[in-house]
Amino acid sequence: MDSDGTFPMSAHPLPAALPASPELHIASLVVHASPRRLDEVRAAVLAVAGAEIHGASDMGKLVVTLEAPTTDEMMARISQIQRLDGVLASALVYQHADTLAAMNEEIDDGNGP
Repeated sequence: MDSDGTFPMSAHPLPAALPASPELHIASLVVHASPRRLDEVRAAVLAVAGAEIHGASDMGKLVVTLEAPTTDEMMARISQIQRLDGVLASALVYQHADTLAAMNEEIDDGNGP
């Protein structure tokens, strides 16, 4: 501490923040649509960037996965689906985020090459 009660400034600048590693965010949702509007809801969901439909029922339930590069993008896409005309409700079932490098790592499953 200096005589004036302050701490001396370091002659060494703080290290610059490292650039963030690219990420991949994956989520799955169950979307409940009005059965009368199922076809148009299905088309609208597929128009959302990173969305895929993996299953559907005649009662209006859709199993949807989403991919996005950031949390903010993921939340925007989920919100976009929730606001579609004909969507009655949606439920987030699963969410995962990791760096692209970690997502692309090979994992040894014990079965050899």
